Amino acid sequence: MTELVPATGTVHWVGAGLSTGSGLAALCEHTDGVRLWHRTVERAAEALDRLGLTGRAEPLAYTLDALTGRLVPGDVVVSMLPASEHVALLAACVTRRAHFACSSYVSDAVLEQVPAATAAGLVVLTEAGLDPGIDHLFAHSLVARARRAIGDDTAATYRLTSYCGGVPAVPDDFRYRFSWAPFGVLNALRSPARYIEDGTETVVGRPWEATREHLVDGETFEVYPNRDSVPFIEQYELPRAWKPRTFVRGTLRLDGWLRAWDTVFERLRTDDDAGIAELAQELAAAHPTTDTDRDRVVLAVSLEVRVPGSGTGDGGEAGDQAGGAGNGTVWSGSYLLDLEGDEQESAMARCVSRPLALGVRHILDGSLSPGLSRAAGTAPRSEEWLRELWDQGLEFTLRAAG
Repeated sequence: MTELVPATGTVHWVGAGLSTGSGLAALCEHTDGVRLWHRTVERAAEALDRLGLTGRAEPLAYTLDALTGRLVPGDVVVSMLPASEHVALLAACVTRRAHFACSSYVSDAVLEQVPAATAAGLVVLTEAGLDPGIDHLFAHSLVARARRAIGDDTAATYRLTSYCGGVPAVPDDFRYRFSWAPFGVLNALRSPARYIEDGTETVVGRPWEATREHLVDGETFEVYPNRDSVPFIEQYELPRAWKPRTFVRGTLRLDGWLRAWDTVFERLRTDDDAGIAELAQELAAAHPTTDTDRDRVVLAVSLEVRVPGSGTGDGGEAGDQAGGAGNGTVWSGSYLLDLEGDEQESAMARCVSRPLALGVRHILDGSLSPGLSRAAGTAPRSEEWLRELWDQGLEFTLRAAG
């Protein structure tokens, strides 16, 4: 096994945008070696002042060359830059033998560098934010609880849904405000989604066309599938003896969003890349998140597992609708995180930066092994992270029965 490069205690946090929040402050409490890199020294200093961290972290002007020149073996680089820039940052980390962390999904280009990083004794921590991130922790926890209750070898069917969204705390006519780059929001809507529905693998080219109502704690939202859900069946360690009736990871929006965005969808159907970029600028100007707005993050993950019972021959649709023990309901559980931002910090910044900072702390204490980690990665470590996030004031609700 490759020997882990010991962490120096120096953390290079690159980028101070809308998702940088109290997680950075938590790191400053853990180590005095935090450096905040932003477009200019002045902008970095302004961000530290906004976060109440003046004097507790060093503000620096970011360029890749400038950062690379400051890296020493065992440093940790935290990328809050767009996902397209992770590849170059990770390459610099491998060259300088520095660990790497981000909250983004793993791209193929990042995966290509993982073997070299692993061989160099480096941690590559990814998907350690809100979504992806906390959603992984919730899912691992629910699957592990269900496995203990039912057993891996028991024939069963299951429904797992994981929906997350950042929405206005006070709904507006547009049913949304942009808390991250509008072009990224629009491109996500242009990307096909793959998921399991009614026991069948389904692909939809325009995800919003699969929007449906979804109840969360008695409140109606609208949800649609996002990206490729299917690989997460294996990542969440669902037993092979259990067959998915529904498995979908997706995006959550306020009720009425689909109708409010009708003109946007028309542009998405017809415009080319240049037109979509122009649309993104128009939407950013028309629907920004201002200093007086408060955002809300809702993350709802649920798992229901059934075995064949008297009400259904296969644990399928009839039993799902009928409910009750007679049709084979064995175990159900759900996690809900529902958080509003305040004057000090947006909900999105808190929910992205806290788990990312927690992951960085585990790099610093040497408890993550060399190679790729997607958030906590396993059920036991997910439970550990959830306890730590709760202790840091990030509250959520767990319901389980069966």
